[in-house]
Amino acid sequence: MPVPVLPEKIAQLAPHCVTEYRAAFETGQPVLERYGIADSRRRVVHFLTQILHETGGLALRFENLRYSPARLPAVWPSRFRPLGPLDPEEYAYQPEKLANAVYGGRMGNVAQGDGFLYRGRGMLQLTGKGSYARATTILQLRSPAAPDLTDVPDAVCSAEWCLHVAAAEWAARGCNCAADRDDIEEVTRCINGGIIGLPERIAWSAKVRPLFLPG
Repeated sequence: MPVPVLPEKIAQLAPHCVTEYRAAFETGQPVLERYGIADSRRRVVHFLTQILHETGGLALRFENLRYSPARLPAVWPSRFRPLGPLDPEEYAYQPEKLANAVYGGRMGNVAQGDGFLYRGRGMLQLTGKGSYARATTILQLRSPAAPDLTDVPDAVCSAEWCLHVAAAEWAARGCNCAADRDDIEEVTRCINGGIIGLPERIAWSAKVRPLFLPG
């Protein structure tokens, strides 16, 4: 029997949840079932853990790129001084300029402005035109009416498609199997290729688990 992910539990976990995400969960149970997430409590726990971390408690639709001069070298050490060529003072608190500098020319971003246009969005913070194109292909296999996300990038964080995109990406990256093993480190690697933010993800898991895996 599918595990219900009720809106009231989302509200309990994410009191500052943005309107789009809240609306998605209000009608999202079929999406979670379609991608096998609702097949087990462990899968639900790990899925919610990851999206809560990626979105700061479901409070962010877009990647926060308003970094201070001190923070930029810590996030992108190879890009900013003292190790990289860029002066952090010139990019601090300038999201568009920063995104085009750090994301431009890679991750499928080729045109001027692609770095900012395809910055992190949605429940899993999809980033880079290549990722938007891949997500479109994956999404349209199950939902033929889904938009081309490279043409309509804001659909990634829209009420209609945000949960679809996150669930499709989750399943395609093998996260259900990692969740079945109850391995948060493996799930995190599936999501972002490393273990960035693992302590924070573990903290989120500690909040989610009692609601779905009591005892």
